[in-house]
Amino acid sequence: MTDKVAIVTGGNKGIGYAIVDKLCSIFDGIIYLTARDEELGLKAVQQLQESNSDAKNKVKFHQLDITNVESIRRLADYIKKTHNGLNILINNAAIAFKANDVTPFGDQAEITAQTNFFGTINVCNALFPLLQDHARVVNISSRYKMLDSIKNAEIRQNLIAPDATIESVSDILSDFIKKAKQNSHEDDGYPASAYGMSKIALTAATIIQQRIFDDKPHRDIVVNACCPGYINTDMTSNKGTGTPEQGADTPVYLTTLEPNVKSPRGEFVAERKIVKWKC
Repeated sequence: MTDKVAIVTGGNKGIGYAIVDKLCSIFDGIIYLTARDEELGLKAVQQLQESNSDAKNKVKFHQLDITNVESIRRLADYIKKTHNGLNILINNAAIAFKANDVTPFGDQAEITAQTNFFGTINVCNALFPLLQDHARVVNISSRYKMLDSIKNAEIRQNLIAPDATIESVSDILSDFIKKAKQNSHEDDGYPASAYGMSKIALTAATIIQQRIFDDKPHRDIVVNACCPGYINTDMTSNKGTGTPEQGADTPVYLTTLEPNVKSPRGEFVAERKIVKWKC
């Protein structure tokens, strides 16, 4: 492999777009802006190439719907065939229902989890085998709901247990969906936020992913979760206090961690600092 390669999911707008823009000035390689909608993705690439001279020879588009396993497979196959490896993966794609959405909460829980957690994990499963030594992975999470928003101590402990697995975290999130459909999720100690629960599960998975990577320390693959902040984007109904450029700062910073960095590794980071996530 000659070219270094970065992939940003959900890169056609908001924080994802700003991440691609910021990477252009610091990453010496090809950056794949991915999006579910090909027309919107290609338009975003064109805008970047017109506004950022560094983007002209760096940014490319590839379609990716993280809820579609075939779409994920096509991207993984393309990266393997074209580059035979990957150096940076930023899992940014996510959804959040608006507060006034009338969709039943159980359906919101299922749809949100399928994108924010299960879709992201499927992307990781497909692309992690392509990660090169010293690769950096960033899972965009949130401080909106932290671990202590789960009132059930047993569930909290199971999420962060030393022997927790991606499968066990998936089972907990599936249980949340089941209870949400029964409207008993809060009675069982889960938070009243589908988005928050999906991001709690993603942060828990990040810790597990780093533990697995650390089984081969010579490869120096680092994965962290981060909160970009309360950013003025479509997801926040443009009520956020920060700009997308500010939201891109910590995710991009985490891609630049020096070789064999001791910390952060498998941490939850905000404003470039490790945040206590576990209770």
